[in-house]
Parts: sequence; C-alpha cells; structure tokens
Amino acid sequence: MTSGDPAHGKELFLNTCGACHTLADAKTTGAVGPNLDDAFASDIQQGYSRQDIRDIVRGQIAYPEKPMPANLYRGQDAADIAVYVAQCTGNPNCGVQAEKPAPPSGAGGTTTTTPGGGQAGGGGAGNGKQIFETAGCAGCHTLKNAGSHGNVGPNLDQLKPPYAIVKHQVEVGGGPMPAFKGRLTPAQIDAVAKYVSSVAGK
Repeated sequence: MTSGDPAHGKELFLNTCGACHTLADAKTTGAVGPNLDDAFASDIQQGYSRQDIRDIVRGQIAYPEKPMPANLYRGQDAADIAVYVAQCTGNPNCGVQAEKPAPPSGAGGTTTTTPGGGQAGGGGAGNGKQIFETAGCAGCHTLKNAGSHGNVGPNLDQLKPPYAIVKHQVEVGGGPMPAFKGRLTPAQIDAVAKYVSSVAGK
C-alpha cells in the first residue's frame, strides 16, 4: 500500500479520530463511532485485501454517516488515515510509528485573524484555536469562530461555558467525550479553555 503515509495517518488518527473510534494499535478507546478492529474483522476473514479496506475507510471519510462530521480530512491527509487504518485494523502491534506533531503555527510569533475575529497562532487563547481544531474538538462541537458544526457534543455557542467549566470538561471528559488530561499538556488545556470561553456565542 504505497498511496499514503501510514505514519502521518496515525498521527492524524491520534489527534482526531481516536476520540470517537477504538483501534488497538493506536491505543484509543473512543465509543462514539464503530470499533475499527471489530468493524473490519469479518471482512479480513472473508479475504478482503488491505487495499479494499483502505478504499472503504477513504469512502467513509469522504461520505460520513452521522454522527461523524463531514470534511474532517481531505486529500492526502484522508488518504494517509485510510492507509493507516487499513494496515493496522485487527493488528494491535502493526509497527507503524506516528509522526511527531508539528510545532504550533504560532511558535514563531506570527498571528492571523480568523473570520470570527479570533486569532490563530501566537500564544494564549489564539493557540487554543489550533488545539481545538487538531485535538478533535471541532468534529464533535459547534463553534462558529472555529467554523465547526459537530453535533456529537454540546453546541458551544449556545452553551457559552466559562473558562473553569471548559478546562474541567477537557481534563476529565464525560459521556462520549474522552478525557484529554494526559493527551494534551496543561498549557494546551489552558489555551483551548481560554479560547472556547472567550469566543463561544460571539
């Protein structure tokens, strides 16, 4: 399977997909969407090739069924995730090592204004927008400033949660939402909590 980069796919899967899906190799235990080891077990027993499974996963990313949000990934990113899942479903030690995540885009001090008036890059709440988008929050929550329309979790624009509530929820999770304490650093949790609490409902 040479049409994608499974290492990059694993990194993306860990950042987003694993919040909703279980996959033993990724050590994720999401329960909102199907368990991907179980979902393809019978296909593998029936002789489906890994290429066939890759095509199925790629199709599900392109044309998802609710509650999976549309347009989580496109193009090469979607292809990389599909290759990773196809290679590692049903194999808890498939040998793919995730790429290291890129440093935040604001690490060099650049700042860009978003359509909603928030900032991407830089520090503080501005960096929180990038974390919101890459940690999988956008796939489950509606937040106008982030351009997200997820409906698995609460609509944050309607909820308008204060900083302390957001921080606590991100740390401990609840319902289908996984706990991000240990997945995100304390500084990242602080940044995303500041971001959400400052832009929700605006």
